Amino acid sequence: MQFADLGAFVAVYESGSVSRAASVLHLTQPAVTRRVQSLESMLGTLLFDRVGKKLIPSPAGQVFVEHARRLLSAREDARRAMVDLNERVAGPLRLVTSHHIGLHRLAPVLKDFNRGFPDVSLDIQFEDSEAAHDLVRSGSHELAVVTLDPAGEGDLRYEPIWPDPLEFVIAADHTLARHTTLKLADLSDMPAILPGLATYTGRIVLSLFNAHGLRLQTRMSTNYLETIGMLVAAGLGWSVLPATLLSSDLSRLSLPVGVPPRTLGVVTNPTRTLSNAATAFQSVLRTHRTTPAG
Repeated sequence: MQFADLGAFVAVYESGSVSRAASVLHLTQPAVTRRVQSLESMLGTLLFDRVGKKLIPSPAGQVFVEHARRLLSAREDARRAMVDLNERVAGPLRLVTSHHIGLHRLAPVLKDFNRGFPDVSLDIQFEDSEAAHDLVRSGSHELAVVTLDPAGEGDLRYEPIWPDPLEFVIAADHTLARHTTLKLADLSDMPAILPGLATYTGRIVLSLFNAHGLRLQTRMSTNYLETIGMLVAAGLGWSVLPATLLSSDLSRLSLPVGVPPRTLGVVTNPTRTLSNAATAFQSVLRTHRTTPAG
C-alpha cells in the first residue's frame, strides 16, 4: 500500500472529483486515476462508483476513508517527530478558526506569533466552529481557535482563552428597548434572528428556551454574527449576540434570565502529536487569555 495512493484517494474523496484532486496534488488527472485504481486493485474492491461522469464513494470507500486518513496522519506525525527533534519552530502550521474570532480576536495573536516565529508558514482556514471541531478530529488541522462546545467533547482537548458573554439584543429604536419588566416568554412571541440551531451558540439559546418550556420563532438564521447584528438593527427581530458586538444601533434587553455563557478557546486532538509551531501558537494564545468578569 503506497502513501501516494492513499493521498490520491483521500483527495478525490474530499474534493468529489479527479480534476480537483489533481489540482490540489499538482498531478495530472490520469496520474490521480492510476493511483486510485492501484489502491482499488490492492484492496480488491471499488472505492468509487462511477456514475456517468461523477464519482460517488462506494460503501467500501466510505468505510476505508477514515483508515486512510489515520494512516496519512500517522505518517505526518512520524515525519514531524523527526523534524522537530532539533526543537526549531518552523515549517507549516494548519489551523482553523471562525470568522467571528478572525475578525474580533485573532489579529493581535497573529501579530505576536508572526513577530516571534517568522519561520512558521501559517495556513488559516475559516469555518463554523462545529466544522472546525471535525477538522481537528480528523487530524487534517492541528488546532482550532473557535467557540467551544458547551456540552464538551470527550475525544478532543479544550483550553479556554476568552469568555464571550452573550446578551439579548434588539434594535435601539424598538419599543421593547424601553421596557424594564420583560420576561423570556415575551421573546417567545416575537421573531428571532439566530445562528442555526445546530450551532453551539444556537444550541445555547434553544436549551434555555426548552428549559423554560418556551418555543422559539426563528424568522431567519445565519451563522455570521455581524450579519445578525445588522438584521436586528434593521428591526427584523431580536437575537442573542456577544457583548463585544453591541453598538449604538442595538440595545440590551433587560431580562430576569441571562443567557448561559459561551467560551472561545483552542481545540486540539490528544491523539495527535503537536508540532513545535502549534505548541508555540498555543503559548502565544495564552498570553492573550482573559478571565471571566466577577
